[in-house]
Amino acid sequence: MSDTIPLVERTIAAFRRAYGHDPAILAFAPGRVNLIGDHTDYNDGFALPCALQFGTVVAASPLEEPRIIARAADLDMAEDDVRIDAPIETAAQGEWRNHVRGIAAGLPAFGLPVRGAKLAFSGDVPQGNGLSSSASLGVALGLALTAVAGAQAPDKHVLARVAQWSEHHYVGCACGLLDQIASAFGEQDSALLLDCRSLSAKPVAFAADAVIVIVPSGVARGLVDSAYNERRAQCRQAAEYFGVGSLRDLDLAMLEAGEAGCDAAVFRRARHVVTENARTRSAAEAMARGDLAELGQAMRASHASLRDDFEVSVPAVDALVDSLNAAIGEDGGARMTGGGFGGCVVAVVAAGRLPAVDRALADHWLGTGRPAQAHCLGIPSAGARLLQG
Repeated sequence: MSDTIPLVERTIAAFRRAYGHDPAILAFAPGRVNLIGDHTDYNDGFALPCALQFGTVVAASPLEEPRIIARAADLDMAEDDVRIDAPIETAAQGEWRNHVRGIAAGLPAFGLPVRGAKLAFSGDVPQGNGLSSSASLGVALGLALTAVAGAQAPDKHVLARVAQWSEHHYVGCACGLLDQIASAFGEQDSALLLDCRSLSAKPVAFAADAVIVIVPSGVARGLVDSAYNERRAQCRQAAEYFGVGSLRDLDLAMLEAGEAGCDAAVFRRARHVVTENARTRSAAEAMARGDLAELGQAMRASHASLRDDFEVSVPAVDALVDSLNAAIGEDGGARMTGGGFGGCVVAVVAAGRLPAVDRALADHWLGTGRPAQAHCLGIPSAGARLLQG
């Protein structure tokens, strides 16, 4: 809990300021970084995320009335107050209130309890950088609200599905389950090889001499307003064309055999998913062996595929990835991570190469003429949990 102490204290103080007493429940859910395996989750494929030390803390106490009152500590204590004994309406698109309302509406829809509650929440996941601040908030809200209603150990798979449902029906993003599963099931000092069809998450030990470097590109991203939903629709179109239930069931031979009659853009989207699934499994095996060279090769190939076949990178991100890979050499690799169109770059690098990475980043920002973005080290961390209650 040591990494979360400042965040916990800030959230408790906000709750006390709002309601005049201490909370009964404290729930935490982390953000995540995806080391490899992007845009595979909604295609029933594979991904290799790990939960991070950043996250969201929700403080909560029961309320006798059938209402949920929520205060957003990071937004000047902005308030929402919604009844839960009637259909819960969405707020305006882009409003933080939709996260609270979506979880409150989704819990009973998935068989989990909800009751009146007072909430305050705060987070330290960098927003707009692809580190899943949204999933962190959704999972933490679900964990807190079920605890208030008397369920201290809800099924985390169900919690993840509630958070995804909230994104689809209230927030407005047709996301897969990768972010929510990673936030719910993260393990200390490990990544997770996630099978997005079975939702099994197998821990993969992170090499002791390797470091995760997370670098914001300086290009803000917004999945709801981006072409994310369009890419998802193209993947469905590809699956229908190739006659498979999802692109998970398509192999490279089947893909290449059907290229001639397939729309060129749709074919490229499918090729990314098919090859990314193979890369992700290879990367997990390399990580388990401590083979940073092979892991790095897979990460570089992943970025090229996301750039050229899935077309979700941007020139500023490509240049940043190139700078990092030049500094890393054979001791790891770098790639864009997340939905794309900006956000973060992730690198896995031997600890001894960190000085070279620092120099390369300083030179990169100087060469672009844009403000330098502060990078950080990601710590593979434990998943969602109750801290109190």
